[in-house]
Amino acid sequence: MDWQEVAIYTTTAGIGPVVAVLEDNGIEGYVLEDAADFEEFLKDTEIYWDYVDEELKRQKRAQETCIKIYLPGDEQGAEQYRALTRALENLKACDTGHAWGRLCTETTLTRQEDWEWGWKQYFKPFPVGSTFLIKPSWEAVDDAQGRRILEIDPASSFGTGSHDTTKLCIAALEQYVRPGCRLLDMGTGSGILAIAAAMLGADVQTVVDIDENCLKTARENAEKNRVQIGRGLCGDALRDSRLAAEIGAGYQIIVANIVADVIIGMAPMFYDKLITGGILICSGILNERAQEVHAALAEAGFTILSHAASEDWSAFSAKK
Repeated sequence: MDWQEVAIYTTTAGIGPVVAVLEDNGIEGYVLEDAADFEEFLKDTEIYWDYVDEELKRQKRAQETCIKIYLPGDEQGAEQYRALTRALENLKACDTGHAWGRLCTETTLTRQEDWEWGWKQYFKPFPVGSTFLIKPSWEAVDDAQGRRILEIDPASSFGTGSHDTTKLCIAALEQYVRPGCRLLDMGTGSGILAIAAAMLGADVQTVVDIDENCLKTARENAEKNRVQIGRGLCGDALRDSRLAAEIGAGYQIIVANIVADVIIGMAPMFYDKLITGGILICSGILNERAQEVHAALAEAGFTILSHAASEDWSAFSAKK
């Protein structure tokens, strides 16, 4: 499949609002090129400016914060792009102080092999939580320093483990997973959370995603790590009652790294699908939406066990 690369031009201050728009439109994976980081790099290397080539000097003059996403080069991708441009227009109308930059887009058609190389060159092994070392299949690790190696190739699915929301979820899984506990992964993406849970000893019975390609990728990644992740179900359980019923109940842990609005909408469903004493781990929540999610979970009957946060993102662990 070909992909459409969409570059969204903004400012450092506009990163949060633009990412929120992406999340609201179901777009979770992105590449960030922050002008502030580039300026810091130039400042740190100022002593060597005599050796900086003209291309880098040109980039310094033209650098602008850019968030890149990749949409399928088909009608579904075209509809996503139309919805995104409408949302960005609304965002720009709200930016009365002009703090978030141009908020315009540029598109480029990208071949599958070029898209894959684009993220492969940046994906290197790194530690997550207290027990895992995450790496892509093409990277070798000489010394894992006692950590479990989790090999992940996201392909076109969300989830390399580098995103704060994934890290927060893995840390919670390390805390709550017990050998043999029955687990449901809602919004599995690359399968990374289901695989981490299985490596910790969970019985991952069901993984769900709205994208069939994600289920295929998740199963391939599970095979690489020699774990089982149970059945894969495709669809939107919030809008498809038959799918919601097919997911079943009796889970001891549900992990859902999705977005705030979906978690809020699914909170009663999550509660019903857990056994008494079961644990919900959820993330994909921007910090400014955390109180809304907290309130929705409490209203559904959950007891909040913890609220973990990074600079921009929140995760909750809650008990039925």
